Amino acid sequence: MIEAIRFWAIVVLLGFGVLFTLVSTVGVIRLPDIYARAHTASQTDTLGAGFALAGVALAFGWQHAAVYTVLLLFFVFITNPTAAHAIARSAAETGVEPVLADEGAETDETETATETDGEP
Repeated sequence: MIEAIRFWAIVVLLGFGVLFTLVSTVGVIRLPDIYARAHTASQTDTLGAGFALAGVALAFGWQHAAVYTVLLLFFVFITNPTAAHAIARSAAETGVEPVLADEGAETDETETATETDGEP
């Protein structure tokens, strides 16, 4: 009974890990600028790695490898958001402007107005 619960806990943790990593991947591909991409990569990727490493640690049980996995988990929780912050700060210091939602709406209105002002 305990082994079945442990098995399903491992499956659920690994499933959440894959899900959050997939969401992070889609976010990095779809989001418009470095700031939004760094945000999604730091949060969802950290959760994805956290859940996956927790599942691996649970699968190992009480072994040395499980201790190393938990240490790796803490390392990921500290370094991943710090790296994303460093990337976003570097982008801000070099003058990279964020893409704002208002800019996209103005561009669409301008293009529509230009298209209707053309010759009939």
